[in-house]
Amino acid sequence: MIETLEQLLQDEIRDIYDAEKQLVKALPKMAKAASSTELSDALKEHLEQTQGQVQRLEQVFEALGAKAKGKPCAGMKGLIEEGQEVIGGDSSDELKDLAIIGAAQRVEHYEIAAYGTARTFAEQLGKQDIVDLLQETLDEEKEADEKLTDISQTLLEGISGSQESDEETTGAGMGRTSATTRQTVAPKTKRSSGM
Repeated sequence: MIETLEQLLQDEIRDIYDAEKQLVKALPKMAKAASSTELSDALKEHLEQTQGQVQRLEQVFEALGAKAKGKPCAGMKGLIEEGQEVIGGDSSDELKDLAIIGAAQRVEHYEIAAYGTARTFAEQLGKQDIVDLLQETLDEEKEADEKLTDISQTLLEGISGSQESDEETTGAGMGRTSATTRQTVAPKTKRSSGM
């Protein structure tokens, strides 16, 4: 039973601790499944950060005078399962990479919410050492999310460019034809006199 804010903070940290440990196992699979070198490298880099975040959480447990142990995080388990579905999906390399980014960003947003909540609890309790540790991780999660957005935009530009190029070669002149058709089909209007 949780009766104090400090107990609630410990509970949140246990949940995040389990979530990060699950992510340490999942990120290598996502990195391996990515076709884009930039995406694969970003996921590997985030794996290293995540391992550091686990160590930081162990420092938080120590500051709380609690044993470092997780409690099963069902939210992260579900997000990772969705990510595995994406990895196993059948689509082009670019689309699969975009789907991996989507799955990874859902994880980042989950973590941003969890760390933000825990940091706020620690602030309220006046535990500045814990606030600083959680804020450092929160900043890393936000940076990882931004990096994934940048990679996504690059991939989307590549897809847009190839689709425009396909349209130009297969649909040349279609725009002019439809404009001409619209002109000939448009009803003629009567001019009213005296206005």
